[in-house]
Amino acid sequence: MATAKLTPLQELEAKRNAPPAPKRVISEEEKATRRDRVAKAKDALARSVGVKGEQVAPARAALKAYLQKLNEPKQPDDAQFEVLIEAPFKAPPKKRTNDRRF
Repeated sequence: MATAKLTPLQELEAKRNAPPAPKRVISEEEKATRRDRVAKAKDALARSVGVKGEQVAPARAALKAYLQKLNEPKQPDDAQFEVLIEAPFKAPPKKRTNDRRF
């Protein structure tokens, strides 16, 4: 049995005529959760504009990345999301040294 090798033009034509991938159906509950999370993320970004500290820039970048990746199927759970929202405002723990000098 010989397999038919498609030319690049035939491959393109086959892809074009293929049925579109099924769209993901988003429930009303999921839409409400997403709307709430977007509002919280935008609020945290707005409030963190004047905040100083070494943790602010990476935390703001993480919030922006979250907003950009909203349509991806894998989203953070509620606990991870709360950490993401609070990150710009929490100062990182002080680095401890083993230096015992006074």
